[in-house]
Amino acid sequence: MTWDDETDAILDGDLTAALGYRTPLGGTVVQAVAPIGLRDRAAGEAGFTTSLGFSKKLVAFARDPRVALAFHAREHGTATSPRYLLVQGRATVVERPSAAEVAEVAALAAARLGPPKRGVFWDRWLREYYQVRVPVRVAVERIVTWPDLRCEGPPVVAGPALPEAPPPAQRVPRGGTGPRVDAARAGARVRGCAHALLGFDGADGWPVVVPVEVTAADATGLRLRAAAPLPAGGRRAGLLGHSYRPQLVGLEARQYTGWLEVGDDGTGLYAPHTENGYRAPANKTLLLLLNGLLAKRGVRQAARSRG
Repeated sequence: MTWDDETDAILDGDLTAALGYRTPLGGTVVQAVAPIGLRDRAAGEAGFTTSLGFSKKLVAFARDPRVALAFHAREHGTATSPRYLLVQGRATVVERPSAAEVAEVAALAAARLGPPKRGVFWDRWLREYYQVRVPVRVAVERIVTWPDLRCEGPPVVAGPALPEAPPPAQRVPRGGTGPRVDAARAGARVRGCAHALLGFDGADGWPVVVPVEVTAADATGLRLRAAAPLPAGGRRAGLLGHSYRPQLVGLEARQYTGWLEVGDDGTGLYAPHTENGYRAPANKTLLLLLNGLLAKRGVRQAARSRG
């Protein structure tokens, strides 16, 4: 699998991407990741970085490595293409990177996120943050490209053709399909973010991530509209709202899993079932203090979960 120069510039230049990965019950979780230009065009690999402290994601990759990376945002990066890029492939976490891989990640991160803080305090405080950040290699199997970031119009596919039929509707959850968290609040939070993305399993089992607009929200759920066709019927789906500033400072992310119902008119009603989110400070020093704390906590929790 290889790609053209415009695609390579997007993989190199976008500061963030939306990762979609599968759940055991046929849903898709969507979260923002930092690709930092990790890719190997000759080997047909894209990539991003993650933390070994995030054990849920690592367990998900081990169970089902099929993922999608949506390159959907151009701000604060170097790519200038108007295209939306959906990369589908199989993820491999490099849990013990070589010295060369560590150096590559450090150089790419410094070029995009700024040089790391150094000194007696910072070396100790950020030890876990830097030590547990590892590359994830994605062996690319398909690249789906739309001409604009709204995903309007027919896509161009490199690799296996997309299924002709949409994915079938899924079985209703035992706990019902209605919201389990405050849907009106969730809608306000997602609408307050610069980007909103919806993830669901495609007909062939590969995660699909497309941009959406939250047009309204109340106690019944969030009303979603998308330029790309949404699959009719009901299914588990993930929703992400996020914003970011240069060097990924001043982050905000609102992440949900829930139930999506798409009507005959193509619009969706999303009922959030779980909610995670954060707003990181716009000050880089404060952000690094927070990152160091979260990394230490994540490493401790991961160690306890392993027994």
